[in-house]
Amino acid sequence: MSMMLVSRRHLAKSMVGVAGGTIRLFSSATTTACSVTGAAAAAKQSTRMGVPTWTKSGAVYWVQMDCGARSAGTVALGGKADYEEEKKQHAADHGSKPSVDNGSGNKDEKGIASYWGVGPTKLTKEDGTQWKWTCFRPWETYKADVSIDLNKHHVPTTFLDKMAYWTVKSLRWPTDLFFQRRYGCRAMMLETVAAVPGMVGGMLLHCKSLRRFEHSGGWIKALLEEAENERMHLMTFMEVAKPKWYERALVVTVQGVFFNAYLLGYLLSPKFAHRMVGYLEEEAIHSYTEFLKELDKGNIENVPAPAIAIDYWQLPPNSTLRDVVTVVRADEAHHRDVNHFASDIHYHGRQLKESPAPIGYH
Repeated sequence: MSMMLVSRRHLAKSMVGVAGGTIRLFSSATTTACSVTGAAAAAKQSTRMGVPTWTKSGAVYWVQMDCGARSAGTVALGGKADYEEEKKQHAADHGSKPSVDNGSGNKDEKGIASYWGVGPTKLTKEDGTQWKWTCFRPWETYKADVSIDLNKHHVPTTFLDKMAYWTVKSLRWPTDLFFQRRYGCRAMMLETVAAVPGMVGGMLLHCKSLRRFEHSGGWIKALLEEAENERMHLMTFMEVAKPKWYERALVVTVQGVFFNAYLLGYLLSPKFAHRMVGYLEEEAIHSYTEFLKELDKGNIENVPAPAIAIDYWQLPPNSTLRDVVTVVRADEAHHRDVNHFASDIHYHGRQLKESPAPIGYH
């Protein structure tokens, strides 16, 4: 056993060679050299060696700490105990601090090199504080237009319009029965459904664009923007209302049924599908209006707005849940307009690509 450990140490040490200010990392798959000389070496003041990083697969990734090497190799080891001893020995030999896993899979090392050259970007807010969200970037935030007309309604006249209208109305009854006045959970459930149509429509238009070698008029982007915006609503309300296990199970069931039903409906009649979403958004406006009434009556606590909502909608730091519901309702009104508009385009016998999409319509 001791001979095996010695041989493994020898193998690990042989992977890292230092000669004339040049640090080389070797592996059976990749060889990478990174030179630190002259002004670069002076600027860095000190160059730390690559250190092994444990992975669940039992491999060791050798990474360059400071010289910016973009390649990493793997060496198979017999077990984590051997790796820990190797790591301590390497730290003793080279005076470097071994990496420590904080339990979340992240290491405390700075400047870990990526084999693919893809690393996390560090962004800051206008006040200089670090941007902590990875699901959206500062340039994707916006101020919601809360002055939009909330009372617009498309009166159903054709058979497809009436079918879309009563389909949505029939879905409201079981929702009212299940959630009643629990508007936080109701909003969360609503967003898990509302985020589906934009993704389905965008996906189908994307495939159509590829098949026919044609542009979409921006509608792919517009519908995917809608889906992402609805998903951000869900991420926000997740901070306000924690779903119970049976509500999570209900989400899985409803999403599975609705996704396939809407996919089939869009394939058969896009004008019906968009009209139905337009009516669905009208119901969402009604639900959020009732939510605001309950907040104003004091039946629901007007807690501080979640941090993710403040950053996403550029809200003031002292914003509350009422402010969040107000901007979400405005978003739903914009989605209502976009989908009724898309349905009208089809009713006039035209394709969506023939009318420029309302990209960025918030």
